[in-house]
Amino acid sequence: MESSIRKPYQGVWNIVRFNWHFYALSACSIVFILLIKRYFNSLNTIADILVLLIGWTVFISLAVSFYIYDFSDLYKLSWLDKLERKENEIILNVNAGFDETSYLLQKKFGAAELHVADFYDLSKHTEISIRRARKAYPVFPNTQQVSTSHLPMQDGSADKVFAILSAHEIRNAAERIVFFKELHRILKPSGKIIVTEHIRDTCNFLAYNVGFFHFHSKSDWLNTFRSAELKVLKQMKITPFITTFILEKNGTAS
Repeated sequence: MESSIRKPYQGVWNIVRFNWHFYALSACSIVFILLIKRYFNSLNTIADILVLLIGWTVFISLAVSFYIYDFSDLYKLSWLDKLERKENEIILNVNAGFDETSYLLQKKFGAAELHVADFYDLSKHTEISIRRARKAYPVFPNTQQVSTSHLPMQDGSADKVFAILSAHEIRNAAERIVFFKELHRILKPSGKIIVTEHIRDTCNFLAYNVGFFHFHSKSDWLNTFRSAELKVLKQMKITPFITTFILEKNGTAS
């Protein structure tokens, strides 16, 4: 992504082109149902309901995605304005194979020293959408390839760590805890970890139907944070569908 300026409809367009198989399957399903309806008149009502449900599910998911990724403040990062800043900060941004935020953070925290880490592992993170995204966009300069169990930074060296729409790709709960323990290790005593995610809740179910199972529940996140000896300093909703947790080390004064 060449700059921090996002193009119109970039978010929803990325959703479509990186997940085109889902939309192709939906279209094929509608065509198949319509063919069944043509030859079995007794199934007209059921067929109409199924077509409506499929069409409505696709429409709602795209409409919500447009709202989140193109219309809301998510990528404007205005929700970070109240975050305390210090001189000569060291910031780490962690992504999972597709980085839409490093250029934005670089612009937002221009005086900071920005490090970028990518924990994408082809053997673990098998999402076809991520593979397509990696081919579509160049890697942020000097991005380090890392594992979820080790980050190449010294203990207590980072002022801020960002994991924006990335940590949910760590599907295994134990691995996720190890990862957040690593974030705890590299964080300064007064540092902050900013985790932004979809939550497996009612709003995301209404928006994405069974797709919301790709997200983790709030209780799962809180258990991860506790297990990594991190506490939630603040929780905020960027939209009804996106939650941000601001974390600090246990026992750290706010």
